[in-house]
Amino acid sequence: MSSTAVPPVVDAATWQAELDAIRVREKAATRELDAIAAQRRRLPMVQMPEYTLVAKDGPVRLSEIFDGRSQLITYHHMWHEGAEWQCGGCTGFTSQFTRLGFLDPYDARFVIVTQGPIDEALAYAERVGNRMEWYSTAESPFGADVGAPPGGGFAVNVFLRQGEDVYRTWTTSGRGTEQLSHTFPLIDLLPYGRREDWQDSPEGWPTSPAYSGWLDSPDIARLYGPGSADPRTAAQR
Repeated sequence: MSSTAVPPVVDAATWQAELDAIRVREKAATRELDAIAAQRRRLPMVQMPEYTLVAKDGPVRLSEIFDGRSQLITYHHMWHEGAEWQCGGCTGFTSQFTRLGFLDPYDARFVIVTQGPIDEALAYAERVGNRMEWYSTAESPFGADVGAPPGGGFAVNVFLRQGEDVYRTWTTSGRGTEQLSHTFPLIDLLPYGRREDWQDSPEGWPTSPAYSGWLDSPDIARLYGPGSADPRTAAQR
């Protein structure tokens, strides 16, 4: 999508002055995020009851999903029974996470949990080229208890394990998941940004309805699924 509207052209000194002004706000935002993270580390936690989910090899207890680690992040992928394509937002969001080994030194793991039956969930993951570990809560109240009921929305949850005991420490949903993404931070750096009509943009900037620029599930399958032209995807199989 092209546009005839462009930022004003100025000399280098004027540009640098404008950049310095926004850098002050960027640094303030960074310090605020640091402060929020510090407060998050001081949150209390709540003990979870025992749950049994289903993995690719059969039933597993919630404490076993940690795979020996003490910390766990779960992304609760929306699931609509009988749908050919599951939630495009969830599918696109989780397609970002192809290399999660960086969590190992932090004693942590990041997995997907969905309300879909495990066989269907794994088949869908393969179809769209998702490389994360998937677990099903179709036969457990776990998803509903942490903000992702059957037919409901998505959520991110964080847990801490002490022996066999599991505690919930943090959760978010909606735009709260953007902090886990690299897609929107990159897009927001562009002169035209996300081009969504709800955003504050200069007069004449290209705009389109919210979500219209997002890749949908069939797009993800085409880019990363079996038979895709992405050599990195092929190398992972």
